[in-house]
Amino acid sequence: MKVAAALLTVYVVWGSTYLAIAVMIETLPPLLAAGARYISAGILMLGFLWLRSRLGGAPLEATGMRQWRAASIVGVLLLLGGNGFVVLSELRIPSGIAAVLVATVPIWLAVFDAMATRQRPSALAIGGIVAGFVGVAILVAPVSGVGQIDSLGVLLVVLAAVSWALGSIYSRGAPMPRSALLGTGMEMLAGGIALTLAGSLLGEIGEVHPAAFSLNSLLALAYLIVFGSLLAFTAYIWLLANVPVSTVGTYAYVNPIVAVGLGALILSEPITARTLIAAAIIIGAVVAMVSGRPRRAERSGPVPEAASAAEG
Repeated sequence: MKVAAALLTVYVVWGSTYLAIAVMIETLPPLLAAGARYISAGILMLGFLWLRSRLGGAPLEATGMRQWRAASIVGVLLLLGGNGFVVLSELRIPSGIAAVLVATVPIWLAVFDAMATRQRPSALAIGGIVAGFVGVAILVAPVSGVGQIDSLGVLLVVLAAVSWALGSIYSRGAPMPRSALLGTGMEMLAGGIALTLAGSLLGEIGEVHPAAFSLNSLLALAYLIVFGSLLAFTAYIWLLANVPVSTVGTYAYVNPIVAVGLGALILSEPITARTLIAAAIIIGAVVAMVSGRPRRAERSGPVPEAASAAEG
């Protein structure tokens, strides 16, 4: 029952964050709102760990400049480059499409990992890479009589997936804290500050009009902080410690389906034949990527820092 509850939490909550982002940016400046989300979540995570140590729980691990520098680099790549571009993309494309494109992260991970290790991917993995790119091409290809999806919005999500993959690969060898919760709290705080600075540089401060903030957007922001960045990630960390990685990794297949369904149900986002075909190809490509990876990857498991951002 605990495993089922934790999986359901990761499936539904991380799948619903794309919808929550779309509602949040209806009246809130996108990058500043994303920055507020991660700064708040980071402070809450670090505060919880500090309080737990003060009450006699696990002692808080000591951190120095090396750990904070690494956490900042990972936070910038995953949250500013990854989540920030996703947030901006949802100004131009439906939330469900954004979730489908984010599902290409394992494909980019395989590409960059092969480049870094100079090891040729398996035939199944190569097939997954090719299929993933075909799925993305279907979304942006101009087809007569078929509504085309905004190319810039698609490009932003692709760049987000690339940044996600780079941050995930860097984090594998980075001098991060041993505690995944502590490392993630540091990354969220650093990434939130980077998002806030980016939003300020892009002039979003001039767009801050509290009187225009809707209750729905504020509730969506609160949902993203409490459920998207804290509850679901805690469930994910627990799953990593208690069930096989292959079981935990199924969230990558389920999240896009949840996101597309919620977007259509709540925001009336259209589900076209183009979307369904591209989603089926991309999700199938991800399944092939996971099935074709070496067993040593199965033993080491996914990078927690990557998963913490992959909920959108």
